Amino acid sequence: MITTAITADLVHGIAELERTARGVRPHRLPAAALARFTDPQLSMVEAQPSGARVTVATAARTLELVLHPSRVGYLGAVRPRGQVDLVIDGELLRSDPLGGGDLVEVDLRTGASAFHPGDAHVATFPDLPAGDKVVELWLPHNESVELVELRSDEPVRPVVTTGRRLWVHHGSSISHGSNAASPGRIWPAVAARRGGVDLRNLGLGGSALVDPFTARVIRDAPADLISVKFGINVVNLDGMRLRTFVPAVHGFLDTIRDGHPRTPLMLISSIFCGIHEDTPGPGAIDPASLGTDQVRFTATGRTGDRELGRLSLQVIREALASLAERRADDPNLHYLDGTLLYGEKDAAEHPLPDALHPDTATHQLIGERFAEHAFGADGPFAQRQ
Repeated sequence: MITTAITADLVHGIAELERTARGVRPHRLPAAALARFTDPQLSMVEAQPSGARVTVATAARTLELVLHPSRVGYLGAVRPRGQVDLVIDGELLRSDPLGGGDLVEVDLRTGASAFHPGDAHVATFPDLPAGDKVVELWLPHNESVELVELRSDEPVRPVVTTGRRLWVHHGSSISHGSNAASPGRIWPAVAARRGGVDLRNLGLGGSALVDPFTARVIRDAPADLISVKFGINVVNLDGMRLRTFVPAVHGFLDTIRDGHPRTPLMLISSIFCGIHEDTPGPGAIDPASLGTDQVRFTATGRTGDRELGRLSLQVIREALASLAERRADDPNLHYLDGTLLYGEKDAAEHPLPDALHPDTATHQLIGERFAEHAFGADGPFAQRQ
């Protein structure tokens, strides 16, 4: 087997690689952005390489990716492990579930945590199709990893350009991929394959909070298409009121436009989430679900409370629709109501297992609907001649 070191030209969909004792750790936000605000939640989720992939051109019949996973678990709650997905020439072929790695186990009742070290994992993909091909190994969306090395039975080459347009998307844990079975099955990945584009996913669990430093990252990033999705995290945190939220979104979009004045830009509101439709946050874990097979979330605000500009998902959708209308002088800005991707009727057929995040089948549904809306012949992201 030929051993290849993991270098920046092999890893797509990230901001930078951090050198570690074992190898390299992918980061979706640059260190300069993280230095603006040292939030443990943000630091954890940006290092989970959702949408990132090791991409090579090769005639190899066998590939092995050596990586060392690191994850957070919760005492008494079963969380599915991450996976590495194999995509060849744009088709998702198979998945390799992770084993080993380090675990930080948190007791949600007390806040205490324990560290459990583990071994590296080798994601092995034998019997690949013959001939030269572009292979993408999609990294786990729900665990941080250190990439150690790539092994192959034939040489591998970096893919300088795929010839596809680059789509940069920012959103919450739903865009990050929570509850999806594997990284290639999160809704932005589903939509990207259907739209024939390359994805850079800035879905950041619990962290789609209209942060100015995130806007600057998007401003400075290469992008042919951009989308930003706001709603659920703003309500969950209960950190804003209507008076501060609307100008913050204007500022976020203005910052993006400083670097991408004419790039197609889609503003998206939240999908349907029954617990927060008319009830402000903060959001919380339902204590009655602790120790059960399915932890669930709940809203702790008062239903119907709009006093002092308190935010529910309905309030935010109204605000974002109005905001988009006020920016009618920007012909490349488009608004999408998130309930068109997943609405109240869908919730009856495809309920959110934890009352907040879609399952794998619902990620597929959302991704297909987004692709149809965005990349269709008349869509805002359609390929124009």
